[in-house]
This record gives sequence, structure tokens and C-alpha cells, in this order.
Amino acid sequence: MSTAWMWIGFNLLVLALLALDLGVLHRGGREIGVRESLLLSLGYVILALAFGAGLHHFLGPQAAAEYLTGYLIEKSLSVDNIFVFVLVFTHFAVPKDCRHRVLFWGILGALAMRAALIVAGAAVIAAFHWLIYVFGAFLVFTGVKMLITVGKEPDLARNPVNRFMRRHFRVTEGYEDRHFFVRRNGALHITPLFIVLALIEFTDVVFALDSIPAIFAITTDPFLVYTSNVFAILGLRALYFALEGVIHRFHYLKYGLSLVLVLVGAKMLLNAWFEAKVIPTEWALGATAAIIAGSMLISLLKTRAAPEEEDRRQAARWWVPGSPAKKDGPTADDGETRNN
Repeated sequence: MSTAWMWIGFNLLVLALLALDLGVLHRGGREIGVRESLLLSLGYVILALAFGAGLHHFLGPQAAAEYLTGYLIEKSLSVDNIFVFVLVFTHFAVPKDCRHRVLFWGILGALAMRAALIVAGAAVIAAFHWLIYVFGAFLVFTGVKMLITVGKEPDLARNPVNRFMRRHFRVTEGYEDRHFFVRRNGALHITPLFIVLALIEFTDVVFALDSIPAIFAITTDPFLVYTSNVFAILGLRALYFALEGVIHRFHYLKYGLSLVLVLVGAKMLLNAWFEAKVIPTEWALGATAAIIAGSMLISLLKTRAAPEEEDRRQAARWWVPGSPAKKDGPTADDGETRNN
């Protein structure tokens, strides 16, 4: 469906956006305000929609509908990442002026890893069509698992990435400005900021194993899967800074995100079984929009009169890949994983 010049042109656009972000808008890693974050987030959304209009013109309405559905699903599921960012940054007490740097490099790594996963996924599905059933069942399973873990607080002290890094590398006692690595007496040390980055990268890989199959349920065109993924990820950092202070108001959105995965997995299974689009792309788009909008509305209404402290406790209950549910009382690793 797509040609080489479209791939080249799109990736040049992505590089230009990243260069603008790092070299112009946020030079020096300054703290980002809510107003600026909202404007940036809106700008990325407008750019993504404009790209969809371009697809409609050059590739037709079906390609545009598949792209927009994939983008909406990815944008919705990206809120998973924001919940995790809040939990990780809070647990490790990451200074606010360091968070932009972590998210920039984290999202840059996510773009590279997702591109590789998309190419591999497209090749695997083309060679082994029966894997669609595996992907569909995996999405349904993950959605149900996320529903179960909504009310459980993760124990980041026992996260395997955190424990591995601390057992196999020299780690500084505290943060060293915005550095990931420092030298002490000639020996290279990693900082807690690098552990945070590694944990965020690992989380995105796990989430990608959910979200990428979710888009393959909509379309198997690698270009549409890739572009919808990239636009959702590019705006993720700005969306985090826009929602950081109010994310606790969207507790019930977690249920909506879980249901979206179940819906998309069911769509993939049904369409593969009947070898036809039993559930059209337009229906999936409408259902996804309704679930996300409904769960956001319920969240705002339910948390309107609730004490803010209770809302924040609810926000801390979510699934962080690899982290077991927190037990009552301090864990054995609490002293070595928390940094003030």
C-alpha cells in the first residue's frame, strides 16, 4: 500500500520533530509547564489528524479509517504508560527537572524498539497466519489481567529490573544532576536516574506486546501500524506533563483501557475465524471512542467529591510489568531502592 518515499519522508518528519523538541523547545532540560504541555500535546494530535487526512487523499478512505482507529487505540493505551510514569517517578523521588530527560530518551528508545517489533510482527503474521489467534487470545488475556490488577498497588522495590541493576552495577547513593553515568575514583557508576530509564524502557516493551497486536487487529499494513504508533508515542511526553497533576482523577479510565484490549482481541479472533470483517473497522473505532470517553466521564464524576488523598491512593494502584503486588509492611529491599 505504501512506497519507499513515504517511509523515508515520514521518518525524516519524525527526526525533525525530535530535533525541534530537544534542540529548541526544551534546551537545557528546563521544567515544562502545564500550559505548554497542553499546547504541545494538542499540536501532536493536530499533526496526527492532518497526517490521517493526507492518507485519505493519497491512499483512500479505508487506509485513513484504519490509521485513525489504530491511532485512537494507541493514544488510549498510551495512558497506561502515564500511570506507570507517575508511579515510577514518585517511588524513586525523581526531581522534576530530570523527568523530561528520562522521558525523551525513554521515548526515543521506544520508537526504535517498536519499529523493530512492528517489522517482525508483520513478517510473522504474513508467514504464519494462525498466529493471529495467538495475538487475539493474548490481548483478551491481558485485558482481563489488567482488570484484576486495577485495585492492587505494585511493589517497585521488588521489580526485577530494579533488583538486577542494583545487584550487577555500581549505583550512586543519590541523583547526580541529570546524569545517567558518573565516575567515582576511576570507576563507572550508574545513577538512580538510569535505573528509572531502564524500568521505563522495559515497561514500554511489555506494553508494546499488547498495543502492537491491537493495531494488527485493525490493519496488517506495516506503514499504517508504524505511523499510528509513532504519532501516539511522540505526544506521550507532552501528555504526561499535561496530566501529571490530575492523573489521579482518571482512576476509572484503567477499566476502560482494559476493556479496549478485550474488545480489540475479540475483534481479531472473530475476524480471523470467519475470514471476514465481522466487526468493521468503523465499529471498532466507535466502540473504542465510546469506552474511553465513558470511562473518563465516569472518572471525573466519581472523583469530583472524593478527597484528593484517596484519589491519589487509587492512582497508585495499577499494573507495572514485573512488579508483584505490594504486601503490607516494608519490604527487604526498600532501603536500597528508595532514593531521596
